[in-house]
Amino acid sequence: MTNALRDRFLRYVQIYTTSDPFSKTYPSTERQWDLLRLLRDELTAIGAADVVLTEHGYVMATIPATPRHEQAPVVAFLAHVDTAPDFSGEGVKPIVHANYDGHKIVLPDDANQVIDPANPMYADILTAVGKDLITASGTTLLGADDKAGIAIIMTAAEQLLRDASIVHGPIRICFTPDEEIGRGVDYLDINQLGASAAYTFDGGGVGEVSWETFSADGAVVEITGVSTHPGTANAYGMVNAVHLAGKLLGMLPREFAAPESTNGRVGFIHPTGIEGSTASTTVRFIIRDHDNDKLAAKGQMLRLVCDALQAGYPTAKVTCTITKQYRNMGYWLRDRPEIMDKLRAACADVGVASYDEPVRGGTDGSRLTERGLPTPNIFTGGHNAHGPLEWVTVQDMQKGVDVMVALAKRWGE
Repeated sequence: MTNALRDRFLRYVQIYTTSDPFSKTYPSTERQWDLLRLLRDELTAIGAADVVLTEHGYVMATIPATPRHEQAPVVAFLAHVDTAPDFSGEGVKPIVHANYDGHKIVLPDDANQVIDPANPMYADILTAVGKDLITASGTTLLGADDKAGIAIIMTAAEQLLRDASIVHGPIRICFTPDEEIGRGVDYLDINQLGASAAYTFDGGGVGEVSWETFSADGAVVEITGVSTHPGTANAYGMVNAVHLAGKLLGMLPREFAAPESTNGRVGFIHPTGIEGSTASTTVRFIIRDHDNDKLAAKGQMLRLVCDALQAGYPTAKVTCTITKQYRNMGYWLRDRPEIMDKLRAACADVGVASYDEPVRGGTDGSRLTERGLPTPNIFTGGHNAHGPLEWVTVQDMQKGVDVMVALAKRWGE
């Protein structure tokens, strides 16, 4: 199945599916429908049952249980079709570096984009030696996040449908839009999906399994200044909202509250955008932590900074609005240990050494778990997501296929 897996992946990554956080439609971009329709048609072609593409852009299908295993719990596998808006996903030109030998890779369309194993940041590429490595060409991301997940699920689904000797219960497949902008399951009907447990294929290196994610809030700080002619600003009491936004950012403690200075289980307050003028400026933030109490404390820290700014400039107006986004799925998955037990056992069944890795971000599974469908995350083999140095190997994706098939067997027992 390795060639089929590779060919699927190469086909999928060339379809432009970047999502748009500023769009009011769902899915957020029309272009996501191109891949969604293709997946619907491919699922039908390989013999899946109950194939649908909903009005909100969810592809769902069934792999029927093998005889006498119809009463086994229904398990679902999910991946998302969109790529991150952080970097261009248009015109992806995938390059297969067959039997990679560990050399430095200079991407041909931008010689400044280099994956050098001598650089500690990219040393993990040495795990790809001897494998068929795939990169983009330097001016786009690759899209392994999460088209590697899609290729894994589609390849495993075809294997399960065609090999009657693989014993399993009923399996549901689901492909979602807009995961990268936090809207991936806004309209997903859990009852229609009909699973008692689920897994997303949306992780990193081989063996990585995740039952924890960040908890997440968004924040918007709106600053209204006092706008006057700059030539008479002193006399008429100008308060420059842009200047106050700079002060706000300078007051936040970067050494323990910024993403670039934190790792592991330490969360952050991250400004993601600023726009405005002297009269009014808006600063947008994301707030993250694995612990809900610590997340709340970070939100309170931002509010206190805003209060201090307001106190220092009483003629201005500073407001801080914090909105809930998603919560750490670990709070619920701790109560369903069999879901991770089966995943770890499936990894062992196919010779994959699994390791728990809390996600410094979120997945569709974060919100699905909170909504009542426990959904941990499984590796895809992808590395360096959301940028031009993204890569994956065919053999690592194949490990994902093997794990999905083994997991289907485990749930069918």
